[in-house]
Amino acid sequence: MTAEVSRASANETVMEHRLSYEGFAYDARVVGSPAAPGAVPVVILGGSSQDRYTWVRHETRLTPTAAVVTVDLPGYGSADFLPATYGLDFLADAVHHMITGLGHPVVHLMGACYGGNVALRFAQRHPEAVRSMILAGTTLVVPENFKAAVAGWEEMLRRGDRVGYASGMVAAFTAPAELGPVRKRNVMARMLHRQGTNRTARELRMDAEHSDRLLRHGVYASGPLPDVPCLAFTGEYDTLTPPSDSRQVAGLFPRARFTTVKETDHLSLLERPSEVADLWQRFYTGSPFDELDFLNDVERLERPAAPLAAV
Repeated sequence: MTAEVSRASANETVMEHRLSYEGFAYDARVVGSPAAPGAVPVVILGGSSQDRYTWVRHETRLTPTAAVVTVDLPGYGSADFLPATYGLDFLADAVHHMITGLGHPVVHLMGACYGGNVALRFAQRHPEAVRSMILAGTTLVVPENFKAAVAGWEEMLRRGDRVGYASGMVAAFTAPAELGPVRKRNVMARMLHRQGTNRTARELRMDAEHSDRLLRHGVYASGPLPDVPCLAFTGEYDTLTPPSDSRQVAGLFPRARFTTVKETDHLSLLERPSEVADLWQRFYTGSPFDELDFLNDVERLERPAAPLAAV
């Protein structure tokens, strides 16, 4: 393991770690603050087209109370390519390899979209390592509209139709205008379209493998989850993983809360980053957040905990 240290500010240290798990190299980024020595870190697992730098805007809100760990797992960003024959079990165990190597036996875990499913699997396989869970835009089944979109994207890329592929990404991840007001809708649409047209051949190959992985292995394997606080949420206009999916995810945990973020869709974390980061911090520090004006009603779901078994 190697680490490169740099100063983000006078009160913040950034460390980049190159690690390897089962022969696959990957990269972790740790942003720490001396204001919170010994605090349980927050590990953020992003979606399939996100990398460890996606969360820089969120870090500044979180580091006053916890170190923040972001990662390009195998198959993501700068990490080695990961064939689709490797499922979520492998990715969950790679996360455990990372936190163990960094010296963090227990973490607050935040997973977004595809990363939420990796986080769920991690919690099943390594329940002792989870202090709390935040799951954004997470579902228990691969959405039918996503399956159809994947087939269309593959055909477009075979024809070299980058514009069509990019337009398909916009349609899949953003809500139609007629559903309601969405913050930064046009900005997000331009970002996704630019991302789709500009991705390298390597990045497109990784994207395709992520999609194939989901179709081969599914996104959720049933089994007990640890009795830890859980917050599941998404945008109120999310059409890819609608609010009902997030409520179902919350219902898996003995102690959970569910809510939606106003004026956002599946990209709520990017459309209202400061507010969402504030929500995360309030949740993992145990501070009240029910009355935050950017949230719709916060539901509390409680049920008896199921006995845990090795997964």
